[in-house]
Amino acid sequence: MGQEIFQVDAFTTEAFAGNPAGVCVMAEPGDEGWMQSVAAEMNLSETAFLHRRGDGFGLRWFTPEVEVDLCGHATLASAHVLWETGELTCDEKAVFHTRSGVLTASRKGEWIELDFPATPAEAVEAPAELVDALGVEPVYVGKSIFDYLVEVGTEDEVRGVAPDFGLLAEVPCRGVIVTSRASGGRFDFVSRFFAPGTGVNEDPVTGSAHCTLGPFWQSRLGKSDFLAFQASRRGGEVKVRVADDRVMLGGQAVTVMRGTLV
Repeated sequence: MGQEIFQVDAFTTEAFAGNPAGVCVMAEPGDEGWMQSVAAEMNLSETAFLHRRGDGFGLRWFTPEVEVDLCGHATLASAHVLWETGELTCDEKAVFHTRSGVLTASRKGEWIELDFPATPAEAVEAPAELVDALGVEPVYVGKSIFDYLVEVGTEDEVRGVAPDFGLLAEVPCRGVIVTSRASGGRFDFVSRFFAPGTGVNEDPVTGSAHCTLGPFWQSRLGKSDFLAFQASRRGGEVKVRVADDRVMLGGQAVTVMRGTLV
């Protein structure tokens, strides 16, 4: 019997939008080398591997090149698969044991809400290679435990960033968030996320980046609830609610593929 695997588009209501993630629900913990090989074969920004563990599920995330400590869209996709396949009933909370502690996901009508740790940024001096690689004039540069956060002046600047990925990969961090206040309409702020150092030049919709963006925009806008848009080519919407040292991330998901690893 082969191992079932799913591909789910997260932070979207439509197939072929949002951020695709692989999801593998296993009977027992997987071999690390095998999981990394599967993630490389899937060639998505992240593939999630789950197995039953106590009151929940063990959960690990792999890019095509490395294991990562925190991933929002693949966690959203994992919860979606658990409910869709009947591993959990719709009124059960999904509990995940991860390298970033215990994370949970709950159904909120048509939305899924993730409970994640806040990862606020602190102001730092920008490395020269960071500014050169992005080709922007920063309004603010900060650093979280994972990523650099770069604020620019306008939404057009966010959308127009065309990084030098070779140079950006030399910046010592998981990834780089570029953000600004939204120019109008439904959204409070926009962002993009680049992580060439971990094998993902641009991530379409990055849930974990909003654990930094939420506290940042809370300090800028004086409120705690946001609707955010990640302005990649695929694009995606994220509801963000800051609650002390936690950030609630809301999104939707669509299964686009279901197959078997033989």
